[in-house]
Amino acid sequence: MSNKKIGVGIPPKPKGLGLLPKTLMKKTTCLLLVLLCTFSIFCGCNTRSREPIASSGVKPTQVDVPVNAEGITVEQQNIRERLLMDNEVGSIKHLYVISAYSGQTIIYSTVRGKVTSSSKRLSPTAVVVGASGEYRRPGFSTGQDKMVTDEVVQDDGTYGSSIPYLYWWDTKGVYHQHYVSGGQIIHVSNEPVSVKSVVINMAIEESTE
Repeated sequence: MSNKKIGVGIPPKPKGLGLLPKTLMKKTTCLLLVLLCTFSIFCGCNTRSREPIASSGVKPTQVDVPVNAEGITVEQQNIRERLLMDNEVGSIKHLYVISAYSGQTIIYSTVRGKVTSSSKRLSPTAVVVGASGEYRRPGFSTGQDKMVTDEVVQDDGTYGSSIPYLYWWDTKGVYHQHYVSGGQIIHVSNEPVSVKSVVINMAIEESTE
């Protein structure tokens, strides 16, 4: 009797079978990305298409703001004209300090050029020195390091902001600035304003007799 061993044959592995899972994974990943992008676009479009509605049901509207021959609006023109008026060389204005309680004009004074708020400065109030992010006061010297600030130079070339006020031109072309602060009302004009009386008149010259 022969002692030959009988081997159990293993069927050969079909070609390409090992690549099938990777192919399916790539196709599945691509499909998911496509679905995700489609969903994101749909949600974005749906969000943009929703308009805010007031509780009364009124929807927002758009207005074509008219411009002048120079292509600017009235608001832009006012801002430009104010900058020109405030920085007119040699101009004289008139300042009135009025009591908010009695209406009495407390102080009258002429103004050379313009009035200026103490918060206006020629340098920023804080700077970043170098790359360390350390804040220092203006004038701090660090050798070759550059000083950087996140403050923006205003239209008049200074840093800081003025106290809030209204300004306008009346029908005669007279320029007015109106400040309301606590118990005092400050009014500035490029022409004298008629008032009943003045407690302190700084424009009256002392007698030389």
